[in-house]
Amino acid sequence: MDFDTLVNVMRRLALEAGDLIMEVYGAPDFEVRTKGDESPVTAADEAADAHISAGLRAAFPDVALVTEEQAESHDLSASTFLIVDPLDGTKEFIQRRGDFTVNIAYVQNGRPVRGVVFAPARGRLFYTDAAGNSVEETGPFDKTSPGATRPVSVSTPDNAALMVVASKSHRDQATEDYIAKYAIKDSTSAGSSLKFCLVATGEADLYPRVGRTMEWDTAAGHAVLAGAGGEVVRLDDHQPLRYGKAGFANPFFIAHAPGVGLKPA
Repeated sequence: MDFDTLVNVMRRLALEAGDLIMEVYGAPDFEVRTKGDESPVTAADEAADAHISAGLRAAFPDVALVTEEQAESHDLSASTFLIVDPLDGTKEFIQRRGDFTVNIAYVQNGRPVRGVVFAPARGRLFYTDAAGNSVEETGPFDKTSPGATRPVSVSTPDNAALMVVASKSHRDQATEDYIAKYAIKDSTSAGSSLKFCLVATGEADLYPRVGRTMEWDTAAGHAVLAGAGGEVVRLDDHQPLRYGKAGFANPFFIAHAPGVGLKPA
């Protein structure tokens, strides 16, 4: 894989999908439907999915592609593939809370090695560069040419005063019980894959997810966090979270800066 080309294509498609999403977001009203798994879907999800899928297939016709909106048709046997969540945080989108993202990642041998996370309503764009190091682009997000970037890096955590980020829409008692195992200085809530990015930038030390996620929800954020020096491990045995699993469902997991003293489930 030519990583220079890959990163440029993923970045451009994420920005273009963000424009399509914001067109719907800015409308006075939009239809919300329910998919077979009871999750919501809007025209923004579908438009972004169609645009990103077409762009990736044109640029990388020989690489397997998995997207959330086409998940039922996937029978993945490849160890290397592209994976897309065209609009992560649909609930945040519907409630017009801004914490939604476009997510595109490249998985190689079970690990997400390159990824882009774009939060169009927040104006934040994170991605791994061709060398695999994570950066945040500061704008103005020209689609044909990357702008100024700053490297991002995880924190050096203080286990006596950790900063935790947790899900905004899925923060339940099980999550609170797990967080209570740590010495917490402060905690915040965020939607979508932005939680991975907050750990990647050092704005948080720890993101535990005690709840259902799919691989397309996490791959791009995982890649950004890994490129910033962070880790994502299973909650049950603290082994690395892997991709390409049958059905694409993730176990519960912990995203963290190295040095966090991980607690048992």
